Amino acid sequence: MTTTVTMPAAHHATTTVTLASPAALPVRSDAPRSRDVYAAVHVVADPLRACADLSVPQIDWDATLRLRHDLWALGLGVAESMDTAQRGMGLTWGHARELALRTLAEAATVGGRVVVGVSTDQLDASAPTLDQIIDAYREQIDAVESAGGDVVMMASRHLARTATSVDDYRTVYDAVLGDATRPVILHWLGAAFDPQLSGYWGFDEPKAAMPTVASLIADHGNKVRGIKVSLLDAALKSNCAKCSRMHRPGSTPATISTTST
Repeated sequence: MTTTVTMPAAHHATTTVTLASPAALPVRSDAPRSRDVYAAVHVVADPLRACADLSVPQIDWDATLRLRHDLWALGLGVAESMDTAQRGMGLTWGHARELALRTLAEAATVGGRVVVGVSTDQLDASAPTLDQIIDAYREQIDAVESAGGDVVMMASRHLARTATSVDDYRTVYDAVLGDATRPVILHWLGAAFDPQLSGYWGFDEPKAAMPTVASLIADHGNKVRGIKVSLLDAALKSNCAKCSRMHRPGSTPATISTTST
């Protein structure tokens, strides 16, 4: 069957493009055995309602959930509400929470695996207090854990603006990890991906922050399931992964793809 697409052309006209046959891509449906693999997946906009006004519901829920079923059918887990198209520059926390809860409910029908990104993006203040940041994390973690989900503790832009020392980061992470009821995956996102996270952990140079991250994982070994490192530094990423496995011997490493689906 031939597939054609109507495309805009010059002078307000349209043109028809005939697509070639799709490539044959061998797939497998059995999950990897050496690690738990999660893929960050996009949402599908409703073409009849999508607009710049984020207060207007504009997600095609049926198409969005079908994408997640496609990943589960391949043996992959879903990393939900994490992609930058969903958090920080896309969905509000209210919309991200609805997305997460819908995905968790859908996953339960097929035994699919899900982790959900949590942050502090429901805060209105540009530079809240450390206690407010802690409470924001707790609110989001509780929403996910109450629905039976596991969380990825994403880096907080609010914390990056408010913290003035390494101790401030430890105060927040110690409190939040201490209250978590299920093992958490940490997410260390570098300034190359989000300039507002520059100086995270209290250091301008990521390598200098490694001892802080390592000590955090060591102190909360029973609560930290793994760490996703997005720093464009393969050696640092490997060191973080080794540190995580060291303090959770026998556990299956968790990997979250850096390329959205």
